[in-house]
Amino acid sequence: MSYHFSKKLDVPFDQAVARVIEALKREGFGVLTDIDVSATMKAKLGEDFRPYRILGACNPQLAHRALQLEDKIGTMLPCNVIVQQYAGGGVEVSAVDPVASMQAIRNPGLAEVAKLVQVKLRKVVEGL
Repeated sequence: MSYHFSKKLDVPFDQAVARVIEALKREGFGVLTDIDVSATMKAKLGEDFRPYRILGACNPQLAHRALQLEDKIGTMLPCNVIVQQYAGGGVEVSAVDPVASMQAIRNPGLAEVAKLVQVKLRKVVEGL
């Protein structure tokens, strides 16, 4: 089982980021964190890095259910969605597969929540 699902887009990087944020909203997610990896690499290491953003997405209702079922699940939240640009100009969007990432946790209720999140995140990525 892969730990992510991805889709390549033929749009400018900033447009891809905006599309992802809007698609997440339609599925009930907010973006809690937005990490500009390229800016961080430049500031901390002096290194140039391709455009790469990590969006920490959270669906409040599903996160609440998960936290009620498993008090340490916050170590795995929010769900990361990345947008990265390749040298040839292509952009790829990838989302964590919450079912794969939570396999080690033996909690049937949590597995149900992870499946719901998986369906929503897959819909976001496939709909871009």
